[in-house]
Amino acid sequence: MSEIRVRFAPSPTGPLHIGGVRTALYNYLFARKHGGKMLLRIEDTDQNRFVPGAEDYIVESLKWVGIEIDEGLTAGGPHAPYRQSERKAIYREHAERLVAEGKAYYAFDTAEELDAMRKRMEEANAPSAQYNSITRLQMKNSLTLQPEEVTALIESGAPYVIRLKVPRKEDIRLNDLIRGWVVVHSSQIDDKVLLKSDGMPTYHLANIVDDHMMGITHVIRGEEWLPSAPLHVLLYRFLGWESTMPQFAHLPLLLKPDGNGKLSKRDADLGGFPVFPLQWTDPFTGAVARGFREDGYLPEALVNFLAFLGWNPGTEQEMFTMDELIQAFSLEQIHKAGARFDIQKAKWFNHEYLRQQPNEQLAETIAAQATTDGFDCSLEKAAKIAGLLKERVNFAGEIYAESAIFFREPQSYDPAVASSKWNDDAVRALTAFKDALTSVEEPLTAEAAKTTLADALTAIGIKQGKIMQALRLAITGVGAGPDLMITLEIIGKQATIDRLQKALTELRIMS
Repeated sequence: MSEIRVRFAPSPTGPLHIGGVRTALYNYLFARKHGGKMLLRIEDTDQNRFVPGAEDYIVESLKWVGIEIDEGLTAGGPHAPYRQSERKAIYREHAERLVAEGKAYYAFDTAEELDAMRKRMEEANAPSAQYNSITRLQMKNSLTLQPEEVTALIESGAPYVIRLKVPRKEDIRLNDLIRGWVVVHSSQIDDKVLLKSDGMPTYHLANIVDDHMMGITHVIRGEEWLPSAPLHVLLYRFLGWESTMPQFAHLPLLLKPDGNGKLSKRDADLGGFPVFPLQWTDPFTGAVARGFREDGYLPEALVNFLAFLGWNPGTEQEMFTMDELIQAFSLEQIHKAGARFDIQKAKWFNHEYLRQQPNEQLAETIAAQATTDGFDCSLEKAAKIAGLLKERVNFAGEIYAESAIFFREPQSYDPAVASSKWNDDAVRALTAFKDALTSVEEPLTAEAAKTTLADALTAIGIKQGKIMQALRLAITGVGAGPDLMITLEIIGKQATIDRLQKALTELRIMS
């Protein structure tokens, strides 16, 4: 087999949808699995939909998730340029060649004439109002006009498009790597525009020409392009490239969380989750759309989550590094059915990856946030907080939000816990513990706190289980939370004594 070459070819019409990231990921995994190349090409043929900043956004998104580009927009290469808007002359050459060979034709129809044709078809109860092998004979094109009329129109500057001349009665076959054989009759395909009146190619012509010239061996793209695939097969044949036509693999749709219909931004807005990898600010309206990165997702977690949206390794393993995904990935294990977008599973992946993050790495953010809020927090203390709380949250940003107990004493006490757990034994036990702490050497460790508490309770004959919730209440103001002895180590000896004294002073035994 020749070198595997795949491409990701997004349009810069706004932020990159998370489905596009999955498409790029599958292409990347396939290329790396087989020692091939990953290309990045920008399909900007529709200049009316071009959005400033979208191209940079695409590049940054791929970089953030760890998809490396071997050739193309950011890496250069022998097939430059990699923006389709800079390759107009190439597309025109091939479109004109198809016309000369009788496989395409010039069409001069105005918008009004096209509307009139569609109306006639609808009134005749035609199955579809298409510009096809039947209707083209009633329209204004180089198949119905005399050659001198065509020449005169072109020389006069009359607007025209170039359309593909689709055969009238022919089965077009495609062996998709995921879906198997797909057969479409040519009567179901209209005479698609290949070159628009502004000289820009349509997707159909541009991607075929580029994929051929750039040596693409596999086209791995979304299911929405499957209806266009027979047309593309026809183009490869007409251009004489059928023997080197890439293999196609059409990926399953990403579905709404309930599984009913394709995932959209509206679904994400209603569900309170992002559908874009990075936060996006619309350059025209200023509207801000959420991003997975800014919401606190780790790129490794997002990649792992996306990989499972349509693919399964066939084992029980769920956690994969990028290298492990590359080794395990295969197109044969991609499902045909749509994949339900379960944001709770994405959070689970993030939680699992967060647990693996070094405490020291998380500490810098925690310490900086604490300093901003006016608290003194060393990196050592922040690392201890990270180690204690990262098991309890899904996102790194939640660690500091959950860490208030380490920086300020309780401002109130949970009344339900106080009414049931604050009693004479609690007061005696916490008083004894407070007094015993005064003789403990600094700094207070979790082990020292545990030993001191046990010794103090033994001395007064109170079992530890009876007063632990009262102790937590005195230290944190609530009845549940992270490991209490480690909490005491983090807040330190004096803060522990002060909080015990505050609770003993302010809490009253309920009769």
